[in-house]
Amino acid sequence: MFTRLIALGLTAAVISVGGATSLAAQAAPQEAPTRRPDVIFVPTPEDVVEAMLQVANVSKNDIVYDLGCGDGRIPVTAAKKYGARGVCIDIDPQRIKEATENVERNGVGDKVRVLNADLFTTDLSEATVVTLYLLPSLNVKLMPKLMKELKPGTRIVSHAFDMGDWKPEKEIDVGGRKVYYWTIPRR
Repeated sequence: MFTRLIALGLTAAVISVGGATSLAAQAAPQEAPTRRPDVIFVPTPEDVVEAMLQVANVSKNDIVYDLGCGDGRIPVTAAKKYGARGVCIDIDPQRIKEATENVERNGVGDKVRVLNADLFTTDLSEATVVTLYLLPSLNVKLMPKLMKELKPGTRIVSHAFDMGDWKPEKEIDVGGRKVYYWTIPRR
């Protein structure tokens, strides 16, 4: 019997004993964020989510990190529609609760992790795609971290806001909403 576990502050490991598979959890050290969110939660419309994932050419081989994930709709859609793995990161416990419920409701707990963490201090190096719906000033503040931690070729997609002087490779319009696309350059 396979049981899915998604819990704040827990990591899960699949264990196989005598041919039976189960999910075991162990406590993971995780500091509770001590500051307030930088932005208010405004959900990304589904057509924009789809455009973001398409422009990034998301596939089953990707790990999509959504920074400031809100209700987790981008990693959930990436997992459900494209078979990608995902990581939801948000500093707001209410958004984490909503993202966790969304992951459970959509049956993608085997593909999507939900982390109550600060996007400015979380290790992003595993990501192959990073999605954002932050403010321009936060995108610019985040840029050095993205350049330092992400591998060349990692794709970045932002809903509504650019990254200052870093010109996007693509800019698309989705019903009056902008989507910006960049890739991390070779070093």
